[in-house]
Amino acid sequence: MTINCKGSLIDLSTPKVMGILNITPDSFYDGGKYKNESDIVKQVEKMLTEGATFIDIGAYSSRPGAKDIPVEEEKSRILPIVEILIANFPEVLLSIDTFRSSIAKTCIEYGAALVNDISAGNMDANMIEIVGKLKVPYIMMHMKGTPQTMKSLDRYDNLMHELNFYFAEKIRDARKKGIHDIIIDPGFGFAKNTSQNFELLQNLDLLSIHESPMLAGLSRKSMIYKTLHIDPSEALNGTTSLNTIALLNGASILRVHDVKEAVECITLVNSIKKSEAN
Repeated sequence: MTINCKGSLIDLSTPKVMGILNITPDSFYDGGKYKNESDIVKQVEKMLTEGATFIDIGAYSSRPGAKDIPVEEEKSRILPIVEILIANFPEVLLSIDTFRSSIAKTCIEYGAALVNDISAGNMDANMIEIVGKLKVPYIMMHMKGTPQTMKSLDRYDNLMHELNFYFAEKIRDARKKGIHDIIIDPGFGFAKNTSQNFELLQNLDLLSIHESPMLAGLSRKSMIYKTLHIDPSEALNGTTSLNTIALLNGASILRVHDVKEAVECITLVNSIKKSEAN
């Protein structure tokens, strides 16, 4: 199972880590943490050294109830960072976390490698077609509504059935538009309450019918810290526990704030799988 990033084939049969770089002032965990070029470069260098294959850059906060910002503000936040990182790390595989096709297109032209869309094209009718023309991998996430409305849209008759139907339709549409490398993200915390998030994690392997690599974004999310009655800053141990379950249930990419621990998690799970095969 491979994806083509800037001419290099990335083998996802061995899970990979995607390090998170939030450049929003209001992210739930690390908002406003990286305020200057030096801090950003140091953080990305740290994540790459610790074993991140991808760096995911987000300039629009998608936490529940986050403030909507104009496209120009998002663009002014993200483009300088893409330029800085490409200049400092020419081989870096940057994932652009945006639902806006114009920003995805410009960032790819600046040297980014993937598009990570929380809305799978629902919030920008041009996204699927643009990504198809760009010929880059596309991460499509399950979400209902928008970050501003999703918290009230967590009603499902059958959660896994609805997710499978959603991805079947989205993958079909993406293939028609020429997108070959598709990664699915079930969207932990997006239009799902805590119990639904745990149901999703337990049944993650049911999404394997789509034969697409799967990304799990569990890092320090509320399903962890609210269940444990702690703060996001204390949720690393819980994150590692749930990342382990995600890997055992078929995740190919872990999207995380803490790269070193996620790499170790993958190494240990791979050792379990090797022992089972022998």
